[in-house]
Amino acid sequence: MAPGQHTDRLLGESPAFLEILDLVSQVAPLSKPVLIVGERGTGKELIAARLHYLSGRWDQEFIKMNCAAISESLLETELFGHEAGAFTGASKMHRGRFERADKGSLFLDELATTSPLVQEKLLRIIEYGEYERVGGSKTLTTDVRLIAATNDDLPSLAKKGRFREDLLDRLAFDVITLPPLRSRPEDIMILAEQFAVTMASDLDREYFPGFSDSARKVLRSYHWPGNIRELKNVVERSVYRTQDVDAPVDIITIDPFKSAFRPMQPSEVVTYPDDAETDEPGVTKIVAPVPSLHEFPIDFRQSVQDYEVGLIKNALAASQFNQKKTADALGVTYHQLRGYLKKYDLLDN
Repeated sequence: MAPGQHTDRLLGESPAFLEILDLVSQVAPLSKPVLIVGERGTGKELIAARLHYLSGRWDQEFIKMNCAAISESLLETELFGHEAGAFTGASKMHRGRFERADKGSLFLDELATTSPLVQEKLLRIIEYGEYERVGGSKTLTTDVRLIAATNDDLPSLAKKGRFREDLLDRLAFDVITLPPLRSRPEDIMILAEQFAVTMASDLDREYFPGFSDSARKVLRSYHWPGNIRELKNVVERSVYRTQDVDAPVDIITIDPFKSAFRPMQPSEVVTYPDDAETDEPGVTKIVAPVPSLHEFPIDFRQSVQDYEVGLIKNALAASQFNQKKTADALGVTYHQLRGYLKKYDLLDN
């Protein structure tokens, strides 16, 4: 098999992951719309493909479309097609994704980015299977199983008038909410081993010698905000950077941007004067961004604690669990870091 031709697979044995697979198996045979919700990098497209290939439409087209990857003006024609002369440059008729996916499945990712006009047309297709090409007047019909995905909170957007509530009702025949990787700790090394074996094969290495104990600790302890996609990149990067092909991977490179020469945006850096109440006079510290929240009310204390724990875990992993380096990365003293580790019961992690 040539490099890059490996197929991504759904792997895992955690209860949260197996529960999702059970739900997919139950809903796949139905020709009903399904909404897949999850953070970035959790495998929404792989779940959509599984829904299609476990359905009676498995031998028909499975067409994918990222609604955020194309301008709003072109999205309508990509989905529904256009007639010749519909607009400047439309020299011939164009078949849209719904037309090409007839009798099969259409996966629409980043659904929350669609315009009200597109949402209205999607609602009509779900309800009646009817639509018109842009610039056309003939009503066309299609038999498409619609699978949509988002990493947004659509019910909240609908309440704010930013997403059609009636469309949400039609899409949410059933909702599959994917757990983030941090909620699947049993699966981290299963996935990491698979990504490493695949990368070693792509590099024409005879075998993958495994991970060292310290590398495993880094992989298991990191917060994985980018989920499976981030894990894949980190593992592949770490494998190829390991030049001794017979030695276990020991250094896990979490952040490829980490460098003493990395340029920083002015808003990210605060320089404290000598008389400021800081641990070290005249030092420059990095200020962590404030996390955005979709809606209030929230549990303020728990949210702050979760954010601090995530920062500390990520800094520990990026510093290979060297606490002095971690303290430097976080802009605190070693003793302050030890206090945080004790406070959040992280000393043995």
